Amino acid sequence: MPGWQKLYSELKSKNFEIISIAEDTGGVKDAGPPITAAKAEYTVLIDDTHLVTRLYDMVNVPTGVWINEKGKIVRPNEVAYVDNRFKGMHGVDAAPYLDALRDWAEKGDKSSFVMSADEMRARLKPQNPDHALASAEFALAEYLYATGNGADAIPHFKEAQRLNPESWNYKRQAWALSNAQKDYGTTFGDEVKKLNGKPYYAPRALPNEGKKN
Repeated sequence: MPGWQKLYSELKSKNFEIISIAEDTGGVKDAGPPITAAKAEYTVLIDDTHLVTRLYDMVNVPTGVWINEKGKIVRPNEVAYVDNRFKGMHGVDAAPYLDALRDWAEKGDKSSFVMSADEMRARLKPQNPDHALASAEFALAEYLYATGNGADAIPHFKEAQRLNPESWNYKRQAWALSNAQKDYGTTFGDEVKKLNGKPYYAPRALPNEGKKN
């Protein structure tokens, strides 16, 4: 959050706003303390039902979506790091994305990073029916967990993961709410190792990607 605060301070005078949403079933209890400690000047919300994940079909964090002043999406879901502290794990360089944001804040719809209608159609494909079922299973699991039935939630968390294996959001949240090794036979670290060099995030489509180290 300090990194995003720094960027916000740099760009807020250019009609640039950040809405940060913490996707956390634990709600204010889990997500609240770090948010309060950060003292961010931009808007920070907590989504304890993962509504944003479902509506935007997000499968990982941090994910960024660009929305212009008319409420139109001009860049859909993509990985959005503000620094390189975890680059050793995922290989994603933050610099090209931040440079793109600066260009958009400066030029608006004339920015080369704003996608055309054809590009948006190519990126925004119809949702996989299995992913819709996964969303329902995950929502049921969250409800069971929130009502004190954590053990009953586990089969539904597992089914959500099976139906949408691409969603690291489903995996991480489920594992965080129980003993991952005991209940799921794995851990976050184990699953990352299984990637064996495969990308942890879907590739971005930034014109300046790869120009900075």
